[in-house]
Amino acid sequence: MSENNFDAIVIGAGMSGGWSAKELCERGLKTLLLERGPDVKHIRDYPTATKNPWEFDHRGAIPHDVKEANPSIARCYAYREDNAHFFVKDQDHPYVQDKPFDWIRGYQVGGKSLMWARQTQRWSDFDFEGPARDGFAVDWPIRYGDLAPWYSKVEKFVGISGNEDGIDVLPDGEFLPAWKLNCVQKHFQGVVKERYRNRHVIFGRCAHLSEPQEIHRQQNRGQCVARRECERGCPIGGYFSANSSTIPWAAKTGNLTLRPDAVVESIIFDGQEGKATGVRIIDRLTKEVTEYKSKIIFVNAGAINTVGVLLNSKSSEFPDGLGNHNGLLGKHVAFHNYRGKISGRCDDFADSREVGRKPSGGYIPRFRNVYHQETDYLRGYAAGFGASRPRVGGQVEGWGEELRDSILGDKPTLGPWQVGSHMMGATIPKETNYIALDAEKVDEWGIPLLHIAMTYDDNDEKMLKDFFEQFSEMFEQAGFKDIKTRDTKQAPGLDIHEMGGVRMGRDPKTSLLNAWNQLHSCPNVFVTDGACMTSTSTQNPSLTYMAIAARAANYAADQLEKENI
Repeated sequence: MSENNFDAIVIGAGMSGGWSAKELCERGLKTLLLERGPDVKHIRDYPTATKNPWEFDHRGAIPHDVKEANPSIARCYAYREDNAHFFVKDQDHPYVQDKPFDWIRGYQVGGKSLMWARQTQRWSDFDFEGPARDGFAVDWPIRYGDLAPWYSKVEKFVGISGNEDGIDVLPDGEFLPAWKLNCVQKHFQGVVKERYRNRHVIFGRCAHLSEPQEIHRQQNRGQCVARRECERGCPIGGYFSANSSTIPWAAKTGNLTLRPDAVVESIIFDGQEGKATGVRIIDRLTKEVTEYKSKIIFVNAGAINTVGVLLNSKSSEFPDGLGNHNGLLGKHVAFHNYRGKISGRCDDFADSREVGRKPSGGYIPRFRNVYHQETDYLRGYAAGFGASRPRVGGQVEGWGEELRDSILGDKPTLGPWQVGSHMMGATIPKETNYIALDAEKVDEWGIPLLHIAMTYDDNDEKMLKDFFEQFSEMFEQAGFKDIKTRDTKQAPGLDIHEMGGVRMGRDPKTSLLNAWNQLHSCPNVFVTDGACMTSTSTQNPSLTYMAIAARAANYAADQLEKENI
């Protein structure tokens, strides 16, 4: 191919973009992978990965002045001194909050796959059929059966640790051995199983290599040692990231061209040809403008930026944004409700403690409104469940064996077990939740600033109340004491699960993408990140993004071979 001509262009080198590029390259397509941030090479560019706590100026804490300057990312649980370089500072790419929204971003090769929580659950038909059954959003054009083989493909390559739990709301997958729940988590698991129908406590499935297989060794990835320093980047490759897995794999084919520091200004549409012909980028550092041409384009910039790219891709045929033939582009966005938290104390198991770490904890799949409508709100929630026994009072002392005994022996004073859970509630996509372009203000590359408006509604409030009631009861049944509920009242965004804006559907009048993630009105452009989602479910969405991207990329390759695109 000539220097600026490719078979395929992928916008965004993160979770889903890495999968799009991998699949397209494996199918023999010369693929350009664009990333607006700098390159991050696996191992080489993890500057803090092996540092000790005392090697950081603030022992891992973010200084007060930095928090004040970056209030949105400062509220993110994962933002620390040891990984701050992977997060976009608030002032580095401003946006307009029409309603409060904390936008957490990672602009670099690998994107947020370097900092994600690594929780991976499949969707079920209860999720894909939800909008049609409950009368919200529009009907998904796919079902679980369409995605199941792609879930399997992704799981085998990524490496997912979990158990075969036999739960219909959370289909089993291709699993590596799981870590074990601790004694209090097992106690809660037993109580829930005994006293509740269709409620389950399981080990939270996670993208960690508990037992690497040959496919993982071929990726040069090693066994997870549960350091729990994942957001620094893992030199072992023990957890999945695009940097350690899909992008190097795509590069091995010889078909990948990676172009970092490429801020995508727009997708170019040719009215005479009736399709997109390429992408216009602005160099992040030099501001030089370059155009690249391709036969197909995959947009994986992250849900909000993907909407922004399409809105800014204007032409005489699409004056309101590429593919926006019905005015729905940027509307019906949604997120996950993470406001609810509950804590308690377990006075049992005083003779036990947990030694060592593990990369995941307990998980309670959705159990509300699954088989029939049983509450005064639509859909439901999943939840995490953790239990730990913290040290109380005193300090570790001594040298050598004395220090070891102080840390691990009978000397430490341990308090009672502390338990806690947090909700992950499905929100309803609404037209009043939107992403739009500013009419006047632009960023440093001359691209219009984005307006973001997402908010909770009465359905979310009722769901939150039910979570508190149900989990208070479950905690009481388990004998937990000092039970406290807390509404964090956090703005949308800290869930980091924004979805929608370019939703899939069956009808071009009410959706923007078809069952293969093609724009209805520009079929050589595919959207396979969170922007494509029609509804949210209660599961962490990254596994579904990857499966959707792999499925669409292979379909696109097939259609190119048949000369249908």
